[in-house]
Amino acid sequence: MPLNVAIQMDPMEKVNIAGDSSFAIMLSGQARGHRLWHYDVKHLSYAADGALKARARPVTVQRVESDHYEFGDWETIDLRGDIDVVLMRQDPPFDLSYITATHLLERIQPDTLVVNDPDAVRNAPEKIFVLDFAEFMPPTLITRSLDDVRAFQREHGEIVVKPIYGNAGTAVFKLDPDDGNLPALTELFSQVWVEPFMVQAFLPDVSQGDKRIILVDGEPTGGVNRLPKKGEIRSNFAVGGSGAASELTPRELEICEALGPELKKRGLLFVGIDVIGGYLTEINVTSPTGIVSIDAFNGTDTGAKIWNAIESKL
Repeated sequence: MPLNVAIQMDPMEKVNIAGDSSFAIMLSGQARGHRLWHYDVKHLSYAADGALKARARPVTVQRVESDHYEFGDWETIDLRGDIDVVLMRQDPPFDLSYITATHLLERIQPDTLVVNDPDAVRNAPEKIFVLDFAEFMPPTLITRSLDDVRAFQREHGEIVVKPIYGNAGTAVFKLDPDDGNLPALTELFSQVWVEPFMVQAFLPDVSQGDKRIILVDGEPTGGVNRLPKKGEIRSNFAVGGSGAASELTPRELEICEALGPELKKRGLLFVGIDVIGGYLTEINVTSPTGIVSIDAFNGTDTGAKIWNAIESKL
């Protein structure tokens, strides 16, 4: 049955059709006959009668560079009455704008299915939710304290420091045991971000890749090994990392088996996890990416699996 699907995402003109997961999902949904609507989070309005409306445009998509979308006329749609599914696909930052959107979208459930569940997204930021599975993580510290970081560094040697709400590899630093930049970096993080930052023991296996694994409704569907470019520790595609085909190891399947039931229970239908050398480092629930590379290397169709899971819930 064709569905009316509203997609809360960034501007269509900025989409990289070669690798954007949202675009791949849109193509897959359109192929099934679903009608797609595009809106920006800034176009949400909540009315006194309880209606959540969005200023939106119908959109059709095609995999043609520089001609990948066509909008219809602007309309005001009722996300509860007019829409079957809302895909919350705007990119981080995970800030008050994002949090407010989750509060508003939560109010149209269960009449409209929101993917991922907005309450669960709000309560599962990637670098904090992962702490629920600490047995699979590298040694980790969350702090603002220079003394705490120094003690952690004395114990673990090389460390990585990163913002707790960062994304796409932004502001990730590796420090050697005797690195004199630690005090200045701690000061900088405390000035730029109001929240504490994350410190982890450096995993040398990152040179062999940082694997992105996709889970759909709690089940692993495949992974891609992201390799850092020369002179980098970050392997994110956004900062120049390259991809390589990769099968899931027994350890990675063990991690997926541990996470799967909790993801499904929370309504986190589309999730990407990051694993380095058998260690779980992040659980991405806000706007996971990677399905285009995974499908290209593995011959899979993750978009179809996502729509199968959505349709089964309706």
